[in-house]
Amino acid sequence: MAGVQAVVFDIGNVLIEWQPERFFDAVIGEERRRAMFAAIDLHGINDQVDRGGNFYDTIVAAAKANPDWHDEVMMWHDRWIEMAAPAIDHSVRLLRALRATEVPVFALTNFGIQTFEVAEPVYPFLKEFDRRYISGHMGVIKPDAEIYQMVEDDCGVAPAGLLFADDRIDNINVAAARGWQTHLFDGPQAWADRLVAEGLLTKEAAQ
Repeated sequence: MAGVQAVVFDIGNVLIEWQPERFFDAVIGEERRRAMFAAIDLHGINDQVDRGGNFYDTIVAAAKANPDWHDEVMMWHDRWIEMAAPAIDHSVRLLRALRATEVPVFALTNFGIQTFEVAEPVYPFLKEFDRRYISGHMGVIKPDAEIYQMVEDDCGVAPAGLLFADDRIDNINVAAARGWQTHLFDGPQAWADRLVAEGLLTKEAAQ
Protein backbone atom coordinates (compact mmCIF):
# COMPACT_ATOMS: atom_id res chain seq x y z
CA MET A 1 0.00 0.00 0.00
CA ALA A 2 1.35 3.42 -0.92
CA GLY A 3 2.24 5.81 1.85
CA VAL A 4 -0.33 8.40 2.85
CA GLN A 5 0.24 11.69 1.07
CA ALA A 6 -2.90 13.51 2.27
CA VAL A 7 -5.56 12.96 4.91
CA VAL A 8 -9.20 13.58 4.02
CA PHE A 9 -11.75 14.37 6.73
CA ASP A 10 -15.48 14.15 6.47
CA ILE A 11 -17.00 16.85 8.71
CA GLY A 12 -20.42 15.70 9.95
CA ASN A 13 -19.99 13.18 12.79
CA VAL A 14 -16.21 13.27 12.33
CA LEU A 15 -15.37 16.86 13.29
CA ILE A 16 -18.83 18.15 14.27
CA GLU A 17 -21.67 16.06 15.65
CA TRP A 18 -24.64 16.01 13.28
CA GLN A 19 -27.69 14.60 15.06
CA PRO A 20 -30.95 16.25 13.94
CA GLU A 21 -33.00 13.53 15.61
CA ARG A 22 -31.38 14.29 18.95
CA PHE A 23 -32.20 17.97 18.53
CA PHE A 24 -35.86 17.33 17.76
CA ASP A 25 -36.17 14.79 20.56
CA ALA A 26 -35.12 17.54 22.96
CA VAL A 27 -37.39 20.19 21.43
CA ILE A 28 -40.62 18.35 20.51
CA GLY A 29 -40.17 14.95 22.17
CA GLU A 30 -39.19 11.62 20.71
CA GLU A 31 -42.72 10.51 19.83
CA ARG A 32 -43.50 13.59 17.75
CA ARG A 33 -40.04 13.52 16.21
CA ARG A 34 -40.55 9.94 15.08
CA ALA A 35 -43.90 10.86 13.56
CA MET A 36 -42.42 13.84 11.73
CA PHE A 37 -39.47 11.93 10.31
CA ALA A 38 -41.86 9.17 9.21
CA ALA A 39 -44.05 11.71 7.42
CA ILE A 40 -41.30 13.81 5.83
CA ASP A 41 -37.99 12.74 4.30
CA LEU A 42 -36.04 15.47 6.05
CA HIS A 43 -32.67 13.91 5.32
CA GLY A 44 -33.61 13.69 1.65
CA ILE A 45 -34.58 17.36 1.71
CA ASN A 46 -31.26 18.15 3.33
CA ASP A 47 -29.54 16.26 0.50
CA GLN A 48 -31.04 18.85 -1.87
CA VAL A 49 -29.29 21.57 0.13
CA ASP A 50 -26.06 19.57 0.14
CA ARG A 51 -26.27 19.34 -3.67
CA GLY A 52 -26.30 23.12 -3.87
CA GLY A 53 -29.96 24.00 -3.41
CA ASN A 54 -30.68 27.26 -1.63
CA PHE A 55 -30.99 26.46 2.07
CA TYR A 56 -33.81 28.86 2.94
CA ASP A 57 -35.84 28.25 -0.19
CA THR A 58 -35.57 24.47 0.12
CA ILE A 59 -36.70 24.40 3.75
CA VAL A 60 -39.50 26.92 3.18
CA ALA A 61 -40.82 24.79 0.32
CA ALA A 62 -40.75 21.70 2.54
CA ALA A 63 -42.53 23.54 5.34
CA LYS A 64 -45.25 24.78 2.99
CA ALA A 65 -45.67 21.28 1.57
CA ASN A 66 -46.19 19.90 5.08
CA PRO A 67 -48.47 22.38 6.86
CA ASP A 68 -49.08 20.04 9.80
CA TRP A 69 -45.36 20.25 10.55
CA HIS A 70 -44.65 23.75 9.25
CA ASP A 71 -43.11 25.22 12.38
CA GLU A 72 -41.04 22.13 13.12
CA VAL A 73 -39.68 21.94 9.58
CA MET A 74 -38.68 25.61 9.74
CA MET A 75 -36.52 24.77 12.74
CA TRP A 76 -34.29 22.89 10.29
CA HIS A 77 -33.41 26.32 8.92
CA ASP A 78 -33.82 28.61 11.88
CA ARG A 79 -32.05 26.41 14.45
CA TRP A 80 -29.79 24.43 12.14
CA ILE A 81 -26.61 25.27 14.03
CA GLU A 82 -28.06 23.59 17.12
CA MET A 83 -28.30 20.34 15.14
CA ALA A 84 -24.68 20.65 13.98
CA ALA A 85 -23.16 20.63 17.45
CA PRO A 86 -20.93 20.24 19.30
CA ALA A 87 -17.47 20.01 17.78
CA ILE A 88 -15.67 16.70 18.34
CA ASP A 89 -12.70 18.25 20.09
CA HIS A 90 -10.27 15.33 19.81
CA SER A 91 -10.84 15.18 16.05
CA VAL A 92 -10.17 18.90 15.80
CA ARG A 93 -6.89 18.39 17.67
CA LEU A 94 -5.96 15.65 15.19
CA LEU A 95 -6.67 17.96 12.27
CA ARG A 96 -4.42 20.61 13.77
CA ALA A 97 -1.71 18.13 14.71
CA LEU A 98 -1.57 16.91 11.11
CA ARG A 99 -1.34 20.48 9.87
CA ALA A 100 1.49 21.15 12.34
CA THR A 101 3.48 18.27 10.84
CA GLU A 102 2.75 19.64 7.34
CA VAL A 103 0.65 16.66 6.28
CA PRO A 104 -1.83 17.98 3.70
CA VAL A 105 -5.35 17.83 5.11
CA PHE A 106 -8.48 18.06 2.97
CA ALA A 107 -12.19 18.18 3.77
CA LEU A 108 -14.66 16.14 1.73
CA THR A 109 -18.13 16.77 3.04
CA ASN A 110 -21.80 16.80 2.19
CA PHE A 111 -22.58 20.37 3.20
CA GLY A 112 -24.76 23.09 1.74
CA ILE A 113 -23.41 26.41 0.51
CA GLN A 114 -25.36 28.49 3.02
CA THR A 115 -25.12 26.00 5.88
CA PHE A 116 -21.34 26.00 5.56
CA GLU A 117 -21.41 29.79 5.75
CA VAL A 118 -23.42 29.48 8.97
CA ALA A 119 -20.98 26.96 10.43
CA GLU A 120 -17.70 28.70 9.59
CA PRO A 121 -17.83 31.49 12.20
CA VAL A 122 -18.95 29.01 14.86
CA TYR A 123 -16.25 26.46 14.04
CA PRO A 124 -13.06 28.32 13.01
CA PHE A 125 -11.23 25.07 12.25
CA LEU A 126 -13.36 24.76 9.10
CA LYS A 127 -11.03 27.36 7.58
CA GLU A 128 -7.90 25.37 8.39
CA PHE A 129 -7.91 22.74 5.64
CA ASP A 130 -5.42 22.83 2.79
CA ARG A 131 -8.27 22.08 0.39
CA ARG A 132 -12.01 21.95 0.97
CA TYR A 133 -14.37 19.90 -1.16
CA ILE A 134 -17.87 21.06 -0.24
CA SER A 135 -20.68 19.20 -1.99
CA GLY A 136 -22.92 22.25 -2.29
CA HIS A 137 -20.32 24.00 -4.40
CA MET A 138 -19.58 20.84 -6.39
CA GLY A 139 -23.20 19.99 -7.22
CA VAL A 140 -22.83 16.34 -6.22
CA ILE A 141 -22.86 14.48 -2.90
CA LYS A 142 -21.20 11.40 -1.45
CA PRO A 143 -21.41 8.54 -2.16
CA ASP A 144 -21.70 9.43 -5.86
CA ALA A 145 -18.45 8.34 -7.49
CA GLU A 146 -18.26 11.66 -9.34
CA ILE A 147 -17.40 13.62 -6.20
CA TYR A 148 -14.41 11.36 -5.48
CA GLN A 149 -13.27 11.72 -9.08
CA MET A 150 -13.46 15.51 -8.72
CA VAL A 151 -11.24 15.36 -5.64
CA GLU A 152 -8.70 13.17 -7.41
CA ASP A 153 -8.62 15.43 -10.45
CA ASP A 154 -8.16 18.57 -8.36
CA CYS A 155 -5.74 17.53 -5.63
CA GLY A 156 -3.18 15.73 -7.74
CA VAL A 157 -2.73 12.92 -5.21
CA ALA A 158 -3.16 9.37 -6.48
CA PRO A 159 -6.09 7.49 -4.86
CA ALA A 160 -3.74 5.18 -2.96
CA GLY A 161 -2.13 8.23 -1.34
CA LEU A 162 -5.39 9.47 0.19
CA LEU A 163 -6.48 8.38 3.67
CA PHE A 164 -10.18 9.17 4.12
CA ALA A 165 -12.18 9.15 7.37
CA ASP A 166 -15.98 9.11 7.16
CA ASP A 167 -18.69 7.85 9.50
CA ARG A 168 -20.85 6.31 6.75
CA ILE A 169 -19.97 2.93 5.31
CA ASP A 170 -21.54 3.73 1.94
CA ASN A 171 -19.20 6.70 1.55
CA ILE A 172 -16.23 4.59 2.66
CA ASN A 173 -17.06 1.74 0.29
CA VAL A 174 -17.05 3.95 -2.80
CA ALA A 175 -13.75 5.54 -1.81
CA ALA A 176 -12.20 2.14 -1.13
CA ALA A 177 -13.41 0.85 -4.50
CA ARG A 178 -11.51 3.72 -6.13
CA GLY A 179 -8.31 2.74 -4.34
CA TRP A 180 -8.40 5.23 -1.49
CA GLN A 181 -7.18 4.19 1.94
CA THR A 182 -10.12 4.48 4.32
CA HIS A 183 -11.11 4.61 7.97
CA LEU A 184 -14.72 4.11 9.10
CA PHE A 185 -14.99 6.69 11.85
CA ASP A 186 -16.72 5.56 15.03
CA GLY A 187 -14.91 7.82 17.46
CA PRO A 188 -11.80 9.99 17.58
CA GLN A 189 -9.59 7.60 19.57
CA ALA A 190 -9.61 4.88 16.92
CA TRP A 191 -8.94 7.54 14.28
CA ALA A 192 -6.03 8.83 16.36
CA ASP A 193 -4.68 5.30 16.65
CA ARG A 194 -4.91 4.88 12.86
CA LEU A 195 -2.98 8.09 12.25
CA VAL A 196 -0.28 6.92 14.65
CA ALA A 197 -0.17 3.48 12.99
CA GLU A 198 0.30 5.16 9.62
CA GLY A 199 3.29 7.08 10.98
CA LEU A 200 1.57 10.42 10.47
CA LEU A 201 1.45 11.42 14.15
CA THR A 202 3.27 10.44 17.30
CA LYS A 203 1.20 9.11 20.19
CA GLU A 204 1.81 12.38 22.01
CA ALA A 205 0.65 14.48 19.08
CA ALA A 206 -2.46 12.33 18.66
CA GLN A 207 -3.76 12.94 22.20
